[in-house]
Amino acid sequence: MDLKLEELEIENIGIWPKEVKIITALILLVATLVLGYFLMLKDSLAGLERLEQQEMTFKQEFERKYRMAANLPKYREQLAQMKEQFQEMLAMLPTANEMPGLLDSVTYLATDAELAIQSLSWQPESRQEFYVEMPIEVEIRGSYHDFGRFSAGVAALPRIVSLHDFVMKPEGDDLAMTVMAKTYRFSEEGGDAKEGKKK
Repeated sequence: MDLKLEELEIENIGIWPKEVKIITALILLVATLVLGYFLMLKDSLAGLERLEQQEMTFKQEFERKYRMAANLPKYREQLAQMKEQFQEMLAMLPTANEMPGLLDSVTYLATDAELAIQSLSWQPESRQEFYVEMPIEVEIRGSYHDFGRFSAGVAALPRIVSLHDFVMKPEGDDLAMTVMAKTYRFSEEGGDAKEGKKK
């Protein structure tokens, strides 16, 4: 029985040719799958993608924490070394009782370098967040090489002393130099810096 395409009606689907039935079934199947995807699977797939991203983030976080945990003994060892170095550095800072001796050391270094001392005077303390800066203004006369020996001697002191604000000018056959020698004291009081600013 030959039916033309325009003669096909839903009511007499039973008598459609086999090829037309197969094509219609395929079209309905594809339409059902597309509709099902948009109605049910799309949101689920988006949720799955979010979960996969979360899984990747958790894996990266786990790997980071695992590496930290694996290196914990090394971190503890480094922390112990840093504490030891910190204590050694603190030991290099002069205590209040050692300040007069430090002034004597600077005086000795200047005279040993054959420099003539014009004056040595303590300047006001400068309180910082973690330390107190204690400057000594030094005025000396001598040759350029004598200044070099003096600077090398200050650098070799067992306590930390740094030289700042060099001013050199010729004075006869010699040079006159004014320099600020600064030493430091660890500030254990948390409010030192704030108090220093208020004063």
